[in-house]
Amino acid sequence: MFVIPAPNPVAFNLFGLPIYWYGVIMAFAIFVGMLVGNKVFNSVNSNTRRDVIIEYAPLIIISGILGARLYFCMLNPGYYFSHPIEILDIREGGLSIHGAIIFGILSIIFTAKKTKVSLLSILDGMACAVICGQVIGRWGNYFNSEAYGLPVKSQNWGLFIPEPHRIAGYTDFSLFHPAFLYESVLNLAGFIFLLFIMLKFGKKYKGLTFFIYLIIYAVIRFFIEQIRIDSALNFGNIPIAEVVSIVLFIIGLIGALAVLCRNFTPKK
Repeated sequence: MFVIPAPNPVAFNLFGLPIYWYGVIMAFAIFVGMLVGNKVFNSVNSNTRRDVIIEYAPLIIISGILGARLYFCMLNPGYYFSHPIEILDIREGGLSIHGAIIFGILSIIFTAKKTKVSLLSILDGMACAVICGQVIGRWGNYFNSEAYGLPVKSQNWGLFIPEPHRIAGYTDFSLFHPAFLYESVLNLAGFIFLLFIMLKFGKKYKGLTFFIYLIIYAVIRFFIEQIRIDSALNFGNIPIAEVVSIVLFIIGLIGALAVLCRNFTPKK
């Protein structure tokens, strides 16, 4: 029997204020991701300005967090229109990776113009940073008892979800698929693959790592959405995350093909 127990979401108290594991893990994920992204960027772009990602990390991080929060709130408009002050409270969760990607890209465009460093080179480094952060960050969902899947058929394994966190219609079930764990493992595989692409082809094919990241994460998220039951907002009968994943997949595929075609020189 292997059952993942429900954790205590509070890591510790600071001056009477609870500090949640979600925030601690997300901070650690961002820190590690930025270090990894900067290291990879420097390794591939040895002849250009170094440490660009670390230098502009505060801007990129703030933009990503704001985008992640605003996107999440937009997907849950009824609640946050009624409780607007809670838009500012992210200690217990409520961040969307899709919003972080969109706003993060905008800040990276600004960074590229400011530093006069290739936009695609920075995007490649940040792609490695983001997926590395996702590997760690998904564990924040575990401590919040969220991002879980359908109930498991067997009662010998699964993720235990406390009743207050169970989705309506599933309150009679206690064990669910640990979707957060599936995504974390798949992201780890994607991170290893992206590192290979970046270090092997990053110099010649600038932008390829970023566009492959869009493809990889779109596929991972689309797959995970097939079992998740706590997805926010539907587009018709399709979770909005699936729609966004399809869009990202198309953008990634077109972008990757454009990079490859641009750098392909046929033999005479």
